[in-house]
Amino acid sequence: MIQQQYLDYALSAHELMERIRPLGHAVLLDSSQPEAYGGRYDILSAAPDRIIRFGPQGLQVVDAAQQPLPAGSEQPFDYLDQCLAELGHCPTDTDLPFCGGLIGIFGYDLGRALEQLPQQADADIDYPWLLVGRYLWAVVIDHKLRTSRLISHPLADPTLLAQVQQRLQHSGDHESTAFRLTSDFASNLDTTGYRQALERIDDYIHTGDCYQINFAQRFKAGFAGDPWHAYQALRAVAPTPFAAFLDMPEGAILSLSPERFLLSDQQGQVETRPIKGTRPRGQSPETDKALADELYNAPKDRAENLMIVDLLRNDLSRNCEPGSIDVPELFSIESYPNVHHLVSVIRGQLKPNTGPLQLLRDAFPGGSITGAPKIRAMEIIDELEPQRRSIYCGSIGYISCSGRMDTSITIRTLLCRDDSIYCWAGGGIVADSKIEEEYQETFNKVNNLIEGLQRLSQDSI
Repeated sequence: MIQQQYLDYALSAHELMERIRPLGHAVLLDSSQPEAYGGRYDILSAAPDRIIRFGPQGLQVVDAAQQPLPAGSEQPFDYLDQCLAELGHCPTDTDLPFCGGLIGIFGYDLGRALEQLPQQADADIDYPWLLVGRYLWAVVIDHKLRTSRLISHPLADPTLLAQVQQRLQHSGDHESTAFRLTSDFASNLDTTGYRQALERIDDYIHTGDCYQINFAQRFKAGFAGDPWHAYQALRAVAPTPFAAFLDMPEGAILSLSPERFLLSDQQGQVETRPIKGTRPRGQSPETDKALADELYNAPKDRAENLMIVDLLRNDLSRNCEPGSIDVPELFSIESYPNVHHLVSVIRGQLKPNTGPLQLLRDAFPGGSITGAPKIRAMEIIDELEPQRRSIYCGSIGYISCSGRMDTSITIRTLLCRDDSIYCWAGGGIVADSKIEEEYQETFNKVNNLIEGLQRLSQDSI
């Protein structure tokens, strides 16, 4: 039976994260409440009993003592299914999203394990395609019910739980150095390179290869200090409902994502919320509203959004009951500190005996960040983007042994690897895209993150 211990709701997720970080492999799925729209739960954990990595070297699994474990399968999703099956099915009340299971990052390049893709882009970031822990305890903060609970699975180690309880009762003692940039951010594409890539995409669209390509550029800078400080600073300037901080030995992940990829509840009801269409925020209430209205009424953005809605309806249909898929929201406006977004909602009902991992595998990566048709779009992305995407446009989230899953699309996401920090920005390119506007849109999406890190660096001097 799942054990629950109530904690002080007044303790913030960030304060609790400080306390559990020394346990290792700490994760925070952050709803950014009360500032962000649509979030409800914060989920924190650390010290998983298994760590699963997958990449070019295949599947690697270690236990809590970092000792290798036999995988039993070379297919990552098969092994993740096995990990969940070992926990048994633990149904819980509907107000408890996670009661033990998997939390981690499914990088964009994990798609290479699912489809035959070209090998043209440079794989210059050595980071796992998949990095997931099996966590047998978690702190779940419910901002709707205003509760905070320590949840533990029956297989959780009692000695570890005692350490967790002790840490949760005392202020964090994790010593770290202030975060600062050691160089300016530089893109992997100059204006000429970006223009040439979009002209090539335009050729592909007009010859019928594709309808839309999500094309991105990557920014890179040097850094020193603790990425956790950077995450807290960015969270303050960019509160989003699917934010996350993953404190991994391979490198920290700082995600300020506004986009849900896949939600599946314990009854098998599925939801995805693709974002397609962006405008910057205005300097006054009048100009801000005008920009939002312009986005809502823009034929190009509506067409782009509708293409991805159709693609995701098709992806969900592989595992959902016939006739169950509908679109309750089409072309809704969601506003964030730096941009307005055009968002749609697609829902469906999973077929009997179909689990959330199968849904994730068959829909991965998300169609909103590839293009249409998906596989041809991914081939073109690999041809035209200079480097592979690594974690960008993958997914972060949890799959609980209760049957519930919630995952994001890793846009507005940064990776700290060695002494370099990376972030990416892209947009959907269609037949009537204007190169200058698309180029500027990428900066609109990440300027607040880059400027936030620049201000943090100046403050640390």
